[in-house]
Order: sequence, then structure tokens, then C-alpha cells
Amino acid sequence: MAKTVSGARAGLAALWPGLAVTVAAVVVSMAVAGLVPAVSALTVAVVLGVAAGNVPGFPVAARAGVAWSARKLLRAGVVLLGLQLSVGQVLGLGAGTVGAVLLVVVLTFAGTVLLGRVLGVSRGLSLLVATGFSICGASAVAAVEGVVERDDEDVATSVAMVTVFGTVSMLGLPVLFSAWGLSAEDAGRIAGGSVHEVAQVVAAASPAGAAAVAIAVVVKLSRVVLLAPMVAVVSLLERRRSAGAGRRPPIMPLFVLGFLLAVALRSSGVLPEAVLDVTKHLTTLLLAGALFALGFSVRIKALLRNGPKAFALGAGSTILVTALGITTMLLMP
Repeated sequence: MAKTVSGARAGLAALWPGLAVTVAAVVVSMAVAGLVPAVSALTVAVVLGVAAGNVPGFPVAARAGVAWSARKLLRAGVVLLGLQLSVGQVLGLGAGTVGAVLLVVVLTFAGTVLLGRVLGVSRGLSLLVATGFSICGASAVAAVEGVVERDDEDVATSVAMVTVFGTVSMLGLPVLFSAWGLSAEDAGRIAGGSVHEVAQVVAAASPAGAAAVAIAVVVKLSRVVLLAPMVAVVSLLERRRSAGAGRRPPIMPLFVLGFLLAVALRSSGVLPEAVLDVTKHLTTLLLAGALFALGFSVRIKALLRNGPKAFALGAGSTILVTALGITTMLLMP
């Protein structure tokens, strides 16, 4: 017993330096996001992670704790993400909007994977970008990376593409809304159906008014509901591909099942709003810590090798999801 306790203490002591670094990165990420609301804390976190991981002579003692954060914080954050979603909210959108969301997600995912093949992009990067762009940006990338055969650079590249092209959509869509004279409802549905990150969705819909923002967020969250089935589908595809090749990814990771249970709990209506507000902020903190840790393992030289092709993939996927969002949301009221 004494040896067990001593070993646990030693293990915890080895994690503290890295955990302290991760906490500091999360604090900085949240501060930057607070000053620049259009920039997601998750995006800032992964940038900080890449920067810290490539500093020569960065304390080796921090690496164990940072690696632990990448695994544990990610899973906890994805589970809590489910508490932001309610089945009732999604059903309240109406059959037309729900059908449009399904089409946007499925066609964007399939089209992005196909485009990745055409461009010669690695399978892992294609799957990460396809999931992130079709569902919920960096959070989706973080959720699916555990069931995909990929390099660490692929994760950072995917999040970078979410940032770049989500920002383009965030700035470009309000111009289209104004030029076309769209109603607040239509503007909100299109923003929620096509922009990558939740924060970017809010920024894109804001010029059309508070009503547009409210609709946009619910439509966006209806895409997030599809995170669990999407992870399951990707995992099944990866299992078939790696059949007989040793360890295969689980059909449904336990933390994704936790996500579904959290959605069910939120849908039951038993949790007070105060609790939901706290868990929303906690989710952002956990995912920011996880993405910092994932970025920490990236090496810039390897990341740059993916540059041109990854940029083309991000641009093509953004054009696809935007075109589908506009078309389906206007034709399927």
C-alpha cells in the first residue's frame, strides 16, 4: 500500500509542471478571446501550444503533464459539450431546417474527403478537416482525432484551417446578407448552417440583429448534435480499413457516449440554467487546455509541408459548406 501511494505521488509530481503550463496557456487564451470576441479561445490555445512546443530548450519536465492534458481534458470537454444541446431545441427548428442541416453536414463531409483525395492530402488530414468544417470546428477536430490515423501536425493544420476560413465566412456572409436583403431568420439559418465555430457564427449573424443570432446558434447546435454519430461513422470506416492490422479504434469512444448522455441530461430539463452556464464556461476551459496540449506536440517544419494542399482543401471545403448552407436553408424553410 505504501509503495502504491508513493508511486501515485511521484506520478502526480511529474505531471505538475506540465499542468501549470497548460493552465497558464488557458488563462492567456481566455484573456485574448475576451479582448477579441471574434477569435475563439480554442484557436488561441492551439497557436500557443504550437509556439511553446517549438521553443528550443522548453522544459522537458513539462512534457508529461501536457501530454496528460491532451488526453484527459479533451475527453472531459467533449462530454460537457453535450450539456449545451437539447433535443427539443433541434426539433423546434422544424423539419425543413433539420433536413437542411443533415444535408449540409453529410454532403460537406463527403465532398471534403473526396476533395482531399483529388488534392493528394493525407487521409487523416482530410477526415479531420471534413469533420471540423461540417460540424463544429476545433471541437469536432478534437473529438475525432482519437479514432483517426493521423499525425500531430494534421490536428494543428485542421484547427488552423478552421480559424482562417471560419474568419473569412464570418466577415463575408454579413456582406451577402445585406446585399441580398435577407430577413433576420434567413440570415441566422445560413450563418448557423455554414460557419465553422460557434463564436464565428455569432459574429456572422450579429449584423442582422439579435433574432438572427438566436436562430443561428440553435441551427449551429443542431450540427453539433451530429458529432457523436459522425465520430461513430468515421471510427467504423477506420476499423474496416485497419482490419487485421493490430489495434483498431473503438466503434464509439466512451467519452462520445458520455457526450450523448450529457445531451439526454440537458434535454430532460432537470439542470438549472445556473449550472448550464457554469458548465458552458468549463467546457471552453477544458477544450482550450486540450488543444494547447495537442498543439504542443506539433513541429512547425512538418506542419509547413502540408501548407499549400491543406489551404486548398480548406478553401474548397468552405466554399462547399457555404454554398450548401445558402442553398438548403433558402430552399428548405
